[in-house]
Amino acid sequence: MKLSYLLKECTPLWRRSLDPASDPGSDPEITSIHNDSRDVKPGGLFIAVRGFKIDGHDYVEDALERGAAAVVVQQRVPGKQRMVEVADTRKAMASIAARFYDNPSESMCLVGITGTNGKTTTSFILESIFAQAGHCVGVIGTVNFRYRGKLFNNPVTTPESIDLQRILAQMKAAQVSHVVMEVSSHSIDLHRVRNCRFDAGVFTNLTQDHLDYHRTMGRYFACKRRFFTRILPSGPKALTAMAVINLDDEKGQALRDAAATKVVTTGRDSRADVCALDLAETITGTTGILKIDGAPYPFSSALVGAFNVENILSAAGAAHAIGIDPQVIVRGIEGCKGVPGRLERVEPDNGRHVFVDYAHTPDALMSILETLKAQAPKRIITVVGCGGDRDRSKRPIMGQIAATLSDVAIITSDNPRSEDPHGIIQEILKGIDTALCPELKPDQLKTGNGFFVEPDRRKALELAVAASTPGDILVAAGKGHETYQILKGGTIHFDDREILSSALAGVQGLGETL
Repeated sequence: MKLSYLLKECTPLWRRSLDPASDPGSDPEITSIHNDSRDVKPGGLFIAVRGFKIDGHDYVEDALERGAAAVVVQQRVPGKQRMVEVADTRKAMASIAARFYDNPSESMCLVGITGTNGKTTTSFILESIFAQAGHCVGVIGTVNFRYRGKLFNNPVTTPESIDLQRILAQMKAAQVSHVVMEVSSHSIDLHRVRNCRFDAGVFTNLTQDHLDYHRTMGRYFACKRRFFTRILPSGPKALTAMAVINLDDEKGQALRDAAATKVVTTGRDSRADVCALDLAETITGTTGILKIDGAPYPFSSALVGAFNVENILSAAGAAHAIGIDPQVIVRGIEGCKGVPGRLERVEPDNGRHVFVDYAHTPDALMSILETLKAQAPKRIITVVGCGGDRDRSKRPIMGQIAATLSDVAIITSDNPRSEDPHGIIQEILKGIDTALCPELKPDQLKTGNGFFVEPDRRKALELAVAASTPGDILVAAGKGHETYQILKGGTIHFDDREILSSALAGVQGLGETL
């Protein structure tokens, strides 16, 4: 594509050697687009983006040496080659990527799901509903991106705009008709989903997270709100796009009033457009009545807990918003048997109830522990930590929740990244009232109530299994589906499920004493 075509929606502030009158080749044919200079190929366009640690402007010369036909910058850099300066290269990159890949989302049904918790589970349920309706479905989310039986690793919840538009184009070429996308607050703020044309946008909830980035809850909510006030009502689908808002969350009402599109509301209140009534919950699933525009539809789900009812309603609301038949919605809900790393059962349980969950925010941890506590035949043993280089203010809150809602809380590492795991643990412990939840000795873990510190996560998981007896509930919180652990020295293979399964396999029987 010609450079001028790719820049059509951008507003250049300055150009160098891009005058067709003096340079007939000043509007080169662009054969690829890049924001990493190492990937640049001859004839490619390099877009210099300022990252959190690296500034792409420092690599303009490298991109040109690799054969870049032109460069887009947001600050002037030395050189005589073809360059164009724009006010914001992230915005420009989103526009350029969409045009380069022929705006794939304009001819697909695209549903974006945003919120602190529940995005992944909601995406799995909606995927099941779309499949039940006979649609060819693609999903872009935290666990992976996938379509037509193909699975690909996804290092971030919502990819950078170039990668995102490329993935959408690949899905379109494979005849995918419906795409479900998790939309993170980072992707909204960093313009990754700019120029994506959504048919519906879903709000799950807003609780404390990412304050290392947004700084305040007000700014965090303002970022989420922009998805419904600027992104959803933009482009060729602006007049038909629908917002699906969870009114069970305290921010739902404000978001419903602020939305710049038509709204479908969800919640337990019977006044919501899509609501749930007569719920019955057990440790193995949920049943109830799904009410859509006043009509009742009985449903059952393998998913457990009140928070998963909200996820079910969000998925049902999105499907209803784009016209899926209610009976198909119910079959899709029932067809979703589980979500990787979201209250995922670990076998062999040997009489225990063992789960891994991605809960890494205070609200998510509280939700799963309250849910399980209501069903607990005996004790709850929770293994929990907090990630390094992330919001430190939530650490004592996580400790308080784990200690209050568990019989035994084993405090350990999550992904410490560049931080000292012991330092993170000390901040978690600040939230524990030792008068109510004392520190336990190893020989007290099997019968006592309190907390125990084991910085080595593998040992902590094995210790939790050793401390459990038949009937106990054991929860490994924080990492969920992840198959790695990020340490100061690098990333290693680490899967809570594998470690727990191995430890459980060593349990000799239902009446054993460990």
